[in-house]
Amino acid sequence: VQLQAYGGGLVQTGGSLRLSCAASRRMFSNNGMGWFRQAPGKEREFVATISWNGGDTFYAESVRGRFTISRDNSKSTLYLQMNSLKPEDTAVYYCAASRYAYRTSQADRYNYWGQGTQVTVSS
Repeated sequence: VQLQAYGGGLVQTGGSLRLSCAASRRMFSNNGMGWFRQAPGKEREFVATISWNGGDTFYAESVRGRFTISRDNSKSTLYLQMNSLKPEDTAVYYCAASRYAYRTSQADRYNYWGQGTQVTVSS
């Protein structure tokens, strides 16, 4: 099982980025998925999660209304659209696959993790 996150980069405050995460087809369509992030000197934190069919989503309070998680099971790809970015959104963003079909914000319920993609928001 492999997860490959990409789409990070440098953007100014107020800008947008879309992260993508390509997953092994065999496991993707049956699993809840999530995005987490880790800023320098801080612990990893939950960002967003989506159920196996995309019908249920949940966001961290800090990103709600600005970020949108989605998935395309036909392409085995997870997305995170990030709008109105702030300097505090700067972090390495990780996609992860849960061992469950439903969405979950609990990191210990994810058993596959991508390598991370850097997002830097300049002020």
